[in-house]
Amino acid sequence: MKKSALVTGGCGFVGSNMAARLVRDGWRVTVFDSLVRHGAAENLKWLQSQGGIQFIHGDVRNAHDVARVIASAKPSAIFHLAGQVAMTTSMENPRRDFETNVVGSINVLESVRQLKINPVIVYSSSNKVYGDLPELRLKEEKLRYSATSHPRGVDESAPLDFQTPYGCSKGAADQYMLDYARGYGLNTVVFRHSTIFGGRQFATFDQGWVGWFCQQALEVKKNPKRKRFTISGDGKQVRDLLFVDDAVECYLAAVKNVSVARGQAFNIGGGIANSCSLLELFELLEEFVGVKLNYRRLPWRHSDQKFFVADIRKAKRLLQWSPKLNKRRGVKRMLEWAAQMNG
Repeated sequence: MKKSALVTGGCGFVGSNMAARLVRDGWRVTVFDSLVRHGAAENLKWLQSQGGIQFIHGDVRNAHDVARVIASAKPSAIFHLAGQVAMTTSMENPRRDFETNVVGSINVLESVRQLKINPVIVYSSSNKVYGDLPELRLKEEKLRYSATSHPRGVDESAPLDFQTPYGCSKGAADQYMLDYARGYGLNTVVFRHSTIFGGRQFATFDQGWVGWFCQQALEVKKNPKRKRFTISGDGKQVRDLLFVDDAVECYLAAVKNVSVARGQAFNIGGGIANSCSLLELFELLEEFVGVKLNYRRLPWRHSDQKFFVADIRKAKRLLQWSPKLNKRRGVKRMLEWAAQMNG
């Protein structure tokens, strides 16, 4: 009998990659999505062209929708990837951000608890739960900031410090996931992501920065005289890059190793070896695309961390997982996909 999976937000960037992989691995897959995000309809068409999924249109904010799809799917694993994912959007509409990220997550947890089933629930959290990380000792270099106090990156012992409505909503849901493991025995696993990128990411100016700047480089290639694009801050801010295939592999590792993963939070990303600043990404793009990128600087965004790199040793140890695709190969693949989408 096939294993059954439910992917909330399954027409989003990570969700569509997750659903496609599950189908390839022989799972019976239900995708639940409201189709409101940019690119979701295109990803649904792509998933349907692959075959093997059942699509249910619904909204995680609606408790009835969520309970109905979980009762119907009877999943052995739920990949809860539905969410409001842009910090800037959370500033503009904090109520919707709260309802989507917190209420939506409670709806998933309560449906599972009340139905008296116990699937593995993998939750996609964020590095924003750590706030601005004032405890880091930073060194400013030519193209980046480095954290001399954290040479391996930030681990899960870093203090939680929710900032911005987005940080608050993701952090609250993150903590509910962990508490439902403690209080109700649910098999929840939390991943606090750094930067994930790759195919099926329809990036926008405020979400999906690697994909967005790949698009900008390709636009410059088409039209070298186009107006300069913008960046926020000085371009030296650093994240670690994780290709989406490796993120999907990590989620599957959590399901496989649920006996040690349940009730745990993991920082995941590409790790220190795949850390990258905006300016370093621009150097890669100039090399790969053969253009000179010109941009103008805007003020720093509120709570834009100067440095976040995930210390991924806990995930390596407990989940037997590590990234396979390095940042150079990942950026090349991102460019190839973006070029294909842009004709």
